[in-house]
Amino acid sequence: MPSSGKKLINKVDACVDECLDGLVAVNPGLKKLSGHRVIVRSDIDSVISKGRVGLLSGGGSGHEPAHGGYIGEGMLSAAVAGAVFTSPPPNSIQAAVRAIGKNNPGGVLMIVKNYTGDRLNFGLAAERAKAEGISVDMVVVAEDCALTSTDKTAGRRGLCGTVLIHKIAGALAEEGKSLADIATIARDATTKMGTIGLCLFPCSVPGSGSSFHIQDDEMELGLGIHGEAGVKRTKLVSSKAAVKLMLDHMTNPKTTTHLHLSPGDRVACMVNNLGGTSVLELNIVAREALCYLEGRGLKVDRMYCGTFMTSLQMAGVSITLLKLDDTLCRCLDAPTSAPGWSKPYLPRGVTDRQTPGEMACDSASTVVSGGGSVTLSQEEGGVLYDVLAAVSLSLVAAEGQLNSLDREAGDGDCGTTVTRGAKAILSKLAMKDNPGLPVTNPSSLALSLANIVETNMGGSSGALYSLFLTAAAKCLTASAAAASWSEALHQGIQAVTRYGGAEPGDRTMLDALYPASVTLKEQLPKLPPLEAFAKAVQAAQQGADATAGMKAGAGRASYVEASRLTQPDPGAVSVTIWLKAALDKLTP
Repeated sequence: MPSSGKKLINKVDACVDECLDGLVAVNPGLKKLSGHRVIVRSDIDSVISKGRVGLLSGGGSGHEPAHGGYIGEGMLSAAVAGAVFTSPPPNSIQAAVRAIGKNNPGGVLMIVKNYTGDRLNFGLAAERAKAEGISVDMVVVAEDCALTSTDKTAGRRGLCGTVLIHKIAGALAEEGKSLADIATIARDATTKMGTIGLCLFPCSVPGSGSSFHIQDDEMELGLGIHGEAGVKRTKLVSSKAAVKLMLDHMTNPKTTTHLHLSPGDRVACMVNNLGGTSVLELNIVAREALCYLEGRGLKVDRMYCGTFMTSLQMAGVSITLLKLDDTLCRCLDAPTSAPGWSKPYLPRGVTDRQTPGEMACDSASTVVSGGGSVTLSQEEGGVLYDVLAAVSLSLVAAEGQLNSLDREAGDGDCGTTVTRGAKAILSKLAMKDNPGLPVTNPSSLALSLANIVETNMGGSSGALYSLFLTAAAKCLTASAAAASWSEALHQGIQAVTRYGGAEPGDRTMLDALYPASVTLKEQLPKLPPLEAFAKAVQAAQQGADATAGMKAGAGRASYVEASRLTQPDPGAVSVTIWLKAALDKLTP
């Protein structure tokens, strides 16, 4: 997804203020300081009256939920925002210090990311506050492990580890610790921490294009959070390989910015979404990070995964590691009302994270026995075996065709879905003997196929075909005559209609199944079974073709503008494919 300048904003020059307005409107426990881009706890008077140290952080906007999302009991007292990726002005920082530090015997601790503009502007505000009699100290966070040297640079950058410092300092402030104690513990924590980022696509500042360019088959290692490029560009690799690349670099003793870790160390790990990464990807990255760290003999006692500090919509992640002691664990576990902080769900009474084993599952499988149902001869069973193989192979061969049709109205995976089911059936057929498929028992066969497609196809297609086959099985217990197969087709369609909610004419698989069923039932009294089946297949094809001109009444296609639906429905086409394959195999 190439990064573009598209943004859901009103005006470029108003986006920061409107973002802050939205934050306080959603979280009325926060208030915006008049005349400034400063957010303060609404109960700040209570904090001051208790003599609690006030905690202030901030920086350029575009890193949400940082930093305003971390205001609340147990974290920050206030945060100040600048324009996107721009340090906030000293006068606003000074206003924030006054709001939380004036008449506050606890003083104010500034938590600042190590960027030149932030250091200068927060530093100037700190000196002005001191001149006004407010006790102020500053902790600078510089945990970036991307740089291979600290020579000729502005130094290590402050990244997502800053959020952990917010949490640690906030907990200590709630405990009533002094400004000096909080600053000492927080400052020490910054030396035990490292962060490294990885990006797939860059971000774009409102009103501008991409901050840098990267090819679809590339990724960038060691980037910051202000849209700047990283220290190394490589080809795109798997999540496992990417995590290894990141953590190998972070802990590489040959670099001056590495984080030293030894087997047995207790660590907290934070997997952070840089803005445009899906939760699916985040959880995979978290899994791989845990496997890597535990594989190195580390105890990952605290694990966090989510969106903590972003770079607008940058597609990528950062990983932060913090070496733990009992004090830091206590602080990370302390409660907070800050809306941006999210903690993992742990078992009751448990604090140290451990990867859980799988819960035992009831091993009873879906019933695949047709009871005392009719049994076919070995020769007849062999015919069914051949038909099933032909049907499955035809669906596998049509994967690309069906996916192409599905892209018009769905998520483009219809062919992949039915192919999963077809391949699972072929796998069972290859076994031939138990536990293969009971091809001499039509009812048990239908139930077995229902179980296979439900398990392997997934999604609505798997459920619909499983319903279809389960209902059809009941009609094949007493007889395997042509009329019984016709009734099985009918009953399967009834089940799909009853539970799926679609009807013929809704542009679904039913538009091929229903005319086939009607035609088969009408023709069987008049024609030999194979000829009647041929007529049914022809009717299915006509029904599938007709879906190209239908308005969708069910499924994902029903949400798509009708003018965009110009091709036949992939579900209906898949029905014609397996029906034709069955007919071809049965025809001498």
